Amino acid sequence: MRRHILSVLGYIVASFATQATSHFVIFREHYAAITHLKAEPIFALGFATMIIQGSVLSYVFANSRFAGRSRMDAVRFAWLFGAFLVSYIALGEAAKYSVPSIPAAGKRGSALNAG
Repeated sequence: MRRHILSVLGYIVASFATQATSHFVIFREHYAAITHLKAEPIFALGFATMIIQGSVLSYVFANSRFAGRSRMDAVRFAWLFGAFLVSYIALGEAAKYSVPSIPAAGKRGSALNAG
């Protein structure tokens, strides 16, 4: 049980660090410009999501052929699940929504500021 809890906590820390850096530092202006996003996200829902995802990943890992082998096998498992998630986020979501190009929006903003 201790390993499961540590796995979930590790997932939360890694996910939060990645998402917070992306949303609140690197692409802060981009996300602020999207009118259908909340100015203040509901952090409790985000943490609930990370707890659920971390629990599922920990359970699946513990019951997979990757468990108990090497750290490299754990990394392979993480990359496989990452590829699974990216297929939905990068392809499935992009297929449903009209998403502006971040580089193109930056160029338009630069041209407007220059003039």
